[in-house]
Amino acid sequence: MGHRKYSAPRRGSIAFRPRARAKSLEARVRTWPEMASSDKPSLMGFAGFKVGGIHVLTIDDREKTPNFGKQLLNPCTIIATPPLKIIGIRGYKSDVYGDHAIFDVYARDTPKELARRFIVKYTEDSIAKADSLIGKASSVMAIVAISPHDINISQKKPFVFEIGVAGKDLKSKYEYLKSILGKELKVSDVFQVGQNVDVSGITRGKGVEGPITRFGVKRKQHKSRKSVRAVGTLGPISPAVVMYTVARQGQRGFHQRTEYNKRILIMSNTERDSQDQGQRAGSINPSGGFKHFGLVRGDYMVLRGSVPGVPKRLVKLRQPIRNVPKKILEPKVIEVVVQ
Repeated sequence: MGHRKYSAPRRGSIAFRPRARAKSLEARVRTWPEMASSDKPSLMGFAGFKVGGIHVLTIDDREKTPNFGKQLLNPCTIIATPPLKIIGIRGYKSDVYGDHAIFDVYARDTPKELARRFIVKYTEDSIAKADSLIGKASSVMAIVAISPHDINISQKKPFVFEIGVAGKDLKSKYEYLKSILGKELKVSDVFQVGQNVDVSGITRGKGVEGPITRFGVKRKQHKSRKSVRAVGTLGPISPAVVMYTVARQGQRGFHQRTEYNKRILIMSNTERDSQDQGQRAGSINPSGGFKHFGLVRGDYMVLRGSVPGVPKRLVKLRQPIRNVPKKILEPKVIEVVVQ
């Protein structure tokens, strides 16, 4: 009754375990690419808020492909990218137990809404202390803040996180961070049109699902005992335990996921669009705004393909860590199809 008649591959990838709810609405970027050959220091990431989907008509510029030179209708995702505020610098020292923060430097003037997240302790001698400890540090990170309120999302509490820095050596990275401390950066200061980026976010939550939907387990025959949408066997009679690899019911969705090499097709501003085309403010916006988001105002970018998460959810963008191309080609955009 409980045996398998034919062999079959296992259902569901173990690489995505545990399939539990994410601890936070904010994704964590644990790894930053090595970009030591960059000419001048720069941040290796940015953040934005998912808006919705559109279609963009482009000319395929991928050589040695069947569609090279032909028109392609690309499903795309719009990301609203308000300016990023550089509020601090953190230095890390590495040892056999991992990385440990040895100094923090915060800007004198920080956004007023930052007090909703934590109290910034600015001291006059923080820069001098950091200068004396930078020789012991193994890496430096930028502490940044991004406010949903800048794009008319009701949340006033900003998101605060760290972003890696690209540069030739540690000293050049540190000097670059000191030069932009307390300033705002736009997405065009970090990325350029045509390049690929990695996107990290929290996926749409689906709630509790059974093994059929959650792992793709095959349904049993309709004459099976008592259940059809259940696993045929939970394991052998001895040892009397259920292995973690057995497909069981549980949480589906609301997981952290990272998608690699999403190409930037458009990077613009709604005010610039209205001046160029003479249309209503924000020509990227459909009539009445995007569903569950509203009107896009300010800077935005259009990524080819899908992005994890729901509208208004924070997504983090990172320089590509896999298959970095040698040259960046600006895409040939023919038309933006907005419903």
